[in-house]
Amino acid sequence: MLLVVGVYIVAGNLAGGGAAGGVGLAKGAVPAAYQTLVQKWGNLCPAVNPALLAAQLYQESGFNPGARSPAKAQGIAQFIPGTWATHGVDGDGDGDRDVWDPDDAIPSAASYDCELAKYVRDVPGDVSANMLAAYNAGAYAVIRYGGVPPYRETRNYVKTITTLAKSFAAPVARVDPSRQAAGAIAYAQSKLGTPYLWGGTGTAAQSGRFDCSGLTQASYDKVGIKLPRVANDQYNAGPHPARNELLPGDLVFFSHDPTDSRAIHHVGIYVGGGYMIDAPRTGAVIRFDPIDGGDYFGATRVTEDGAKALPTHV
Repeated sequence: MLLVVGVYIVAGNLAGGGAAGGVGLAKGAVPAAYQTLVQKWGNLCPAVNPALLAAQLYQESGFNPGARSPAKAQGIAQFIPGTWATHGVDGDGDGDRDVWDPDDAIPSAASYDCELAKYVRDVPGDVSANMLAAYNAGAYAVIRYGGVPPYRETRNYVKTITTLAKSFAAPVARVDPSRQAAGAIAYAQSKLGTPYLWGGTGTAAQSGRFDCSGLTQASYDKVGIKLPRVANDQYNAGPHPARNELLPGDLVFFSHDPTDSRAIHHVGIYVGGGYMIDAPRTGAVIRFDPIDGGDYFGATRVTEDGAKALPTHV
């Protein structure tokens, strides 16, 4: 069902409220088909910004406009029919409110977020966190406790969604290095020369072989960080340093479409000097490869919280 997200990213930190227009989207984090919509409607009210709206859509459907859930949630924003009936809007002005049409569903998601924010606008504290808490626990609970209520589920929910949103915002300052990077590199380096296996995750039954995302997943698992199985979801495990800000341990990604992280097809672990350790393809072995090529997409500085926040169903 529809989730609501809300934080305002300023210099890499979270702050509630304020003008949302200054928040940029990370490169290709939103598929090009939806980027204009997310940028426009993500500025609908101070409690929402484009990065937050992007995180909401990714959390709900992985940007899939045809997504359906067992709970009968529908479309890119996963509205259930009853909520759509009362909160769906005609975003493209064509006279029709269509839950399956991103031109309607994305504006509706932003509109619903802002409506929830109004319910708790007089509550002290971070308006976006209060909005999230109202979605999870109800507006009455937020009003009663004067902010995010002391429910473990609600507090975890707020933290999870706000953390995920960071991976959709373009950093405006250098991001902190990962504490686990050296351990992840050491593990990947220990696998140099291992033959590639499509679908490989390093199990004994696979003779310890890996594909590209299997290697990066195992490398970070070795230092206690659980990454998703596929490369395009690993991209959202933290903030995204620029090419000239790469540090050893960053994951580096390659995509068939330079505007869309969902088209990522390869990932490696950066080791410095323009090189990565990767499991490149069938017939090759885990090795050092240069990262600079025509399909270089971007990088992610993996964080524990970022990895924990990733949904498992997209």
